[in-house]
Amino acid sequence: MASERIQKILAAAGYGSRRSCEELIRQQRVHVNGTTVELGARADPARDVITVDGRRVRPETRQVTVALYKPRGIITTLDDERGRKTVRDLVPLEAHLVPVGRLDAESEGLVLMTNDGDLVNRLTHPRFEHKKEYQVLVQGHPDAATLARWRRGVMLEGQETLPAQVRLLRMEGEAAWLRVVMREGRKRQIRNVAALLGHPVRQLIRVRLGPIRLGNLKPGEWRYLDKRELEALGQLVQIADTG
Repeated sequence: MASERIQKILAAAGYGSRRSCEELIRQQRVHVNGTTVELGARADPARDVITVDGRRVRPETRQVTVALYKPRGIITTLDDERGRKTVRDLVPLEAHLVPVGRLDAESEGLVLMTNDGDLVNRLTHPRFEHKKEYQVLVQGHPDAATLARWRRGVMLEGQETLPAQVRLLRMEGEAAWLRVVMREGRKRQIRNVAALLGHPVRQLIRVRLGPIRLGNLKPGEWRYLDKRELEALGQLVQIADTG
């Protein structure tokens, strides 16, 4: 096998997007044949011994993608410097699974995890704006004008948010459940918009990522994606690649 860039090998082995694999190299956590490598280095995975944090990198033989219901309080990463429980702790598979994108610790719901590095790279690329759907419990009862303003977009940190689909589902005491569908995903965007409009978020559940739905999963449960879901995800990625 011909030599390839280290970040490409790591991504193919399930260590995340190429961008995140480049960061592993910058942090000097990657070695080839016992030597720390720099960004741009190449290796032959069939002949060279490549390690990350002392653990040998082995190309995955089978692609695995699962849907997980992340409970509140769980971190969407592979490890946490503060020792908090992560999404990886909830899926007891030997494959090197990484989460696709992020969902903040206070939020819950659908997280995709996979060992397909190319899939991670495509789904997390800035140009890939797939729809994300949330059920959001907010304080108070937003009126029609407030919901219309959210739909049009509001100014956050000097940049207007893209239009979103926002619909009132039902009232619950002094709070209200909303359905929010959006394409962009700035950090804590829903929470920041809701607070700006005077209706702080009390609970936030992601129920859909592109064509993949949370379905009947309960907090902490996971399942393999079925053939139909994998095909739909593949078609979505192809559209983004050719768009």
